[in-house]
Amino acid sequence: MRRRAFLALPLALLPAQARANAVAYPAVTPDFRLDFPRDHGAHPHFRQEWWYVTGSLATSRGETLGFQVTFFRARPDFATANPGRMVPRQIILAHAALADGRHGRLRHEDRAGRASLGLAGADEGTTRVWVDGWRLELVRNAWRTRIAAREFALDLEIRMRRPPVANGRDGYSQKGPGAGEASYYYSVPHLLVSGSVERAGARQEVSGTAWLDHEWSSQYMPAAAEGWDWIGLNLDDGGALMAFRMRKGGGAAPGSDTLYAGGTLLSPQDVVRVLAPDQVAFEPLRRWRSPRTGTTYPVAMKVAILGREWLIEPMMDDQELDARASTGTIYWEGAVGAKLEGATVGRGYLELTGYWRPMRL
Repeated sequence: MRRRAFLALPLALLPAQARANAVAYPAVTPDFRLDFPRDHGAHPHFRQEWWYVTGSLATSRGETLGFQVTFFRARPDFATANPGRMVPRQIILAHAALADGRHGRLRHEDRAGRASLGLAGADEGTTRVWVDGWRLELVRNAWRTRIAAREFALDLEIRMRRPPVANGRDGYSQKGPGAGEASYYYSVPHLLVSGSVERAGARQEVSGTAWLDHEWSSQYMPAAAEGWDWIGLNLDDGGALMAFRMRKGGGAAPGSDTLYAGGTLLSPQDVVRVLAPDQVAFEPLRRWRSPRTGTTYPVAMKVAILGREWLIEPMMDDQELDARASTGTIYWEGAVGAKLEGATVGRGYLELTGYWRPMRL
């Protein structure tokens, strides 16, 4: 939802100029149809967009790591006829994180920049998005990402083995009960990952599986929502599950705080089932309180899908991301395992937003 946390963009990224002309963002409508490779690229007229990659990696020493790389594109809410190259018609932000159970907390970092002078950008027609030296690029059937953060570095090839899965109605994904409360959204599960991870100055070869979400919208959240919960799971039988719920604001009681829900269940035979709001239910099982921000997150969840109960447990509790320097928010996003009827059935990522403060896109 990626995905995904757009709040107030840092004013330092914007030039000192009057916002005389408001932008008219295009509406998200049900008559849209995904078209590849075009829709792997940017859609700059829409208000916000993200490319979100998460996965599970195995090292040569038998360690299991989780990784997350997300690039965001935002179109500021003012228009200008100024042709100058410094005018920020697009803002690019990026988050990267490494989950390592032996380290005990999330390593994470973020970047932000104007799409100008070649320092940041997002191409149309295919995936090529970057901020400084951080980048995500699609070459033939594989995404390449390179991230050099202070505490870690990633150099990964993320290869597509199965076609993208359209979420919602042919890629039109409703996010609330109102007209226009929707996004265009597809996922690519069961990606094959190879490359290297560097920690504490030591580089290791890694391999594993990943999940990619690409989503763009002009009105992502319903006005009554304060945040969302989302999971994306690569299942051991070859299937996949994406599910989300938008949570009500105003102090709604647990059990009655779901404003809207949905998802996609993919069978091992690539049969897609779109999940209606009444077919998805999130129930917190265990909460964790951040020692840094005091925010409490439901890091263990029961997700009921079509009468079956998926138990979601984190690799470790401390997977909070403080992204106030870029997207202006704090949220929890971490590597998780999934159980069904007591057996481990897959791995993926859980995202929890709006628990620190209500989300405002």
